[in-house]
Amino acid sequence: MLLDVSSRADGPLFDGRAQALANRYVDHLERQLAEDGLNILKREMRAVFKHPTGYYESRCVVVDGHKIWDSRVVYGPWLAGVGSRNFPVTRFKGYDHWIRTRHELNSRKQGIGERLLRRYTGRM
Repeated sequence: MLLDVSSRADGPLFDGRAQALANRYVDHLERQLAEDGLNILKREMRAVFKHPTGYYESRCVVVDGHKIWDSRVVYGPWLAGVGSRNFPVTRFKGYDHWIRTRHELNSRKQGIGERLLRRYTGRM
């Protein structure tokens, strides 16, 4: 008795297309989260800053496609409440705009990821 079993593997999972789409999804998700985070951060700054000049807000940008950065504005740590000149040196404890941004973005990230994933799974 002779039994011959053979199979053929082709399609997105076997030719690398699925891996490439998964990598594109991760890149797109990181960019989307960073952009949404920047929008949340700017909204928080407009809500809490007492005398905004617009300079600090204009220096907050997305870099490398996935990081939100304040471009090392010298008074950025002071505004965030983590500088050496904050309480107890002065009465100013800082704003918690970065912390609020992180919490809101963490609560939204799953929904953002799931909506974005739907665009990619059909092609895998």
